Amino acid sequence: MRTGITQAPFGTLPDGETITQFTLTNARGMVARIIDFGGIITELHAPDREGRLADVVLGFDTLEPYQADSPYFGALIGRYGNRIAKGRFTLDGREVALPTNNGNNHLHGGAPGFDKVKWNATVEGDSLRLAYTSQDGEQGYPGTLDVTVVYTLTDDNELVVRFHAVTDVATPVNLTQHSYFNLSGSGDILGHVLTIDADTFVAIDGESIPTGALAPVEGTPFDFRTPRSIGSRMEEDDTQLRNGQGYDHCFALNKPHGKAMTRAAHVLEPRSGRVLELFTEEPGVQFYSGNFLDGSLAGKGQVYAHRSGFCLEPQHFPDSPNQPHFPNVILRPGEVYRTESRFRFSVDASTDRQG
Repeated sequence: MRTGITQAPFGTLPDGETITQFTLTNARGMVARIIDFGGIITELHAPDREGRLADVVLGFDTLEPYQADSPYFGALIGRYGNRIAKGRFTLDGREVALPTNNGNNHLHGGAPGFDKVKWNATVEGDSLRLAYTSQDGEQGYPGTLDVTVVYTLTDDNELVVRFHAVTDVATPVNLTQHSYFNLSGSGDILGHVLTIDADTFVAIDGESIPTGALAPVEGTPFDFRTPRSIGSRMEEDDTQLRNGQGYDHCFALNKPHGKAMTRAAHVLEPRSGRVLELFTEEPGVQFYSGNFLDGSLAGKGQVYAHRSGFCLEPQHFPDSPNQPHFPNVILRPGEVYRTESRFRFSVDASTDRQG
């Protein structure tokens, strides 16, 4: 079996630049395909309990849909993952205005964000290194931010994502990876069994902006501390579910003091036996249940219907620049932004094969 990283063309941008797809293969046959446009994971092939591989991320066959209609499928997100209320915040006494690309609010770094730029790619052994310089004033953000992201597919079937950034002026930074997963490879994700290690979550208003409160999950549809299916309480009459049109909330992870790597989430797809575990150094994880997928997008031989994918986005909390009691997101000159997350794939051989 051939391991390592190979590359092939994946289309051309309007300015004539060629986009390259890099294929990472480990010794156990798992495959990740990543392009240098948006740092997008276009394919991720993981084995089921019989050893059969299936592509477990949503995406497209060609470059053009990623440029146009993609709802951040597989992409790197920055400078700020999630929402900033009204696209405004005050930093060191200065009001900063960002474009509003999600109703009244700023989402995922603006348009275009890091998901729609070409990254400088280099292969370093078994890792793919992507680099991008966000210039001062890009999408309204202060300072020049130099970002690197390293993807590594280990022989333990872990896709490791390492972020690094430095700036010359104080600026908010909240980088994340935005893959949509479906561990069965098709259909909806309502039967996936989810565990999230969080006693509280970030409550939101009707525009998906934090109210400032960390709400207890106890007694609510947001209690995933013990395993249960994503769809089991989705239709309950709950204000937070209505505000997010389903799950679209940041869970505040139960973490020890410091920035230790901890397991944030565990997902089991019962029929295939595929398991995804997320380990992260981040304080939160945004769980999104594919509420806005509506069948208008298609790729890789399937239509992306309502709730046909879920996201687990390791990150700091939304709207943190306006919420001083949330963990700090301001990066200053001389500091280094460094964080790592691991998406570990395995199988549960004991699961009922009939689901």
